[in-house]
Amino acid sequence: MEKSKELIYGLNDRPPLQETLFAAVQHLLAIFVAIITPPLIISSALKFDLETTGFLVSMSLFVSGIATFIQCRRFGPVGAGLLCIQGTSFSFISPIIGAGMLGMVNGKVNVEQALAYIFGACMVAAVVEMVVSRILPYMRKIVTPLVSGIVVTLIGMCLVKAGINSCGGGQSAMDGGTFGSMQNLGLALLVLICIIFFNRSNNRFLRMASIVLGLIIGCVVAYFMGMIDFSQLNGAGSINVPVPFKYGLNFDVGSIIGLGLIYLVTAVEAYGDITANSLISGEPVDGPVFMKRAQGGILADGFNSFLAAVFNSFPNSIFAQNNGMIQLTGVASRYVGYFIAGALVLLGLFPVVGQFFSLIPDCVLGGATLLMFGTVAAAGIRIIASHDINRKAVLVMAISFAIGLSVEMVPDILSQMPEVIRNIFSSGITAGGLTAILANAFIRIKE
Repeated sequence: MEKSKELIYGLNDRPPLQETLFAAVQHLLAIFVAIITPPLIISSALKFDLETTGFLVSMSLFVSGIATFIQCRRFGPVGAGLLCIQGTSFSFISPIIGAGMLGMVNGKVNVEQALAYIFGACMVAAVVEMVVSRILPYMRKIVTPLVSGIVVTLIGMCLVKAGINSCGGGQSAMDGGTFGSMQNLGLALLVLICIIFFNRSNNRFLRMASIVLGLIIGCVVAYFMGMIDFSQLNGAGSINVPVPFKYGLNFDVGSIIGLGLIYLVTAVEAYGDITANSLISGEPVDGPVFMKRAQGGILADGFNSFLAAVFNSFPNSIFAQNNGMIQLTGVASRYVGYFIAGALVLLGLFPVVGQFFSLIPDCVLGGATLLMFGTVAAAGIRIIASHDINRKAVLVMAISFAIGLSVEMVPDILSQMPEVIRNIFSSGITAGGLTAILANAFIRIKE
């Protein structure tokens, strides 16, 4: 396929070192906050200490680097062979927190036990996405744009709850009686306004770095308010040695099924991201070459999430925002991905990096995540809007959103159910997603 006229460097071109580094830095600005945010939210919800939180952030960076290299380089059937950047996925946050709650001992979360349940479920459920990559043409008939749009919208809606909790100060503020204070809400609002201000700028660099700049301003203000204590940093000069299965593995059927559904939807999302990436990169978007890339990319998505669980990190997925970065820079060279991968691995090896970002106050992080989660919900609505919204579609949406949000808002509705049922349907994403698949398959209406 003829290289796109908008591209400066195509897929297999090797840009000069200076231009390669410049493009790599721009991609890093677009993804860095998105990679570290899920472990920060999960750690806050489960009350992990600073050292554990810092380690999980570091491992997220480390694994994202390895995953990105696998996607860009392609090893046999594994990898898309495109400039696909991978990072920790927001989609799994809610069911992961649910799995972590299984580690509750005497009213308090046991760190090792909680993480063992999380990584055990993430590892086993990752097989779902790997299987989907082999039967991709058939799965697209089951998980239609309507179904995937409903699930993505539910992911955003359910995560807004976590975002607003962070704005109020998180679990530590709840325990300390300061939740929802003017100080916390004011800081969250400041960060939110700053991100919107920079994002609407005509300067492309300010737009790309809007979330980073918003967090920096929030952290500076929080520091002068005495909310950040750098004396807690104790990782300077040391190196993180990745230890496979550091926390062990525990397995819970309900958690595995719940996460498996998210992997199913993630596979469909990955297909869309790879299609967009191929199109922007001037590569085929149909035919055997494209299908080989799509199947390899989805297989790598699942394999990298499996690998993430081995190295004590959370599931990975292809980041859609980097497709926009390729379009913006005109650089589609997969060799740029090697530099991005190397930088992420290096950042993950230094504990001080993870610990530094773990010091970000919940309210500062909440101001950014609230907008990010709202954007996820908006993306889901866009997917739904691409589908013909007929009577059947309205019914499928109505019952899926009703069941998904009901479980999220009134979790006690499942209190009389068997434990396995509670674990599977405790997440609104899982409950609504399964409802969407079944309703879409069985509801028949003659127009």
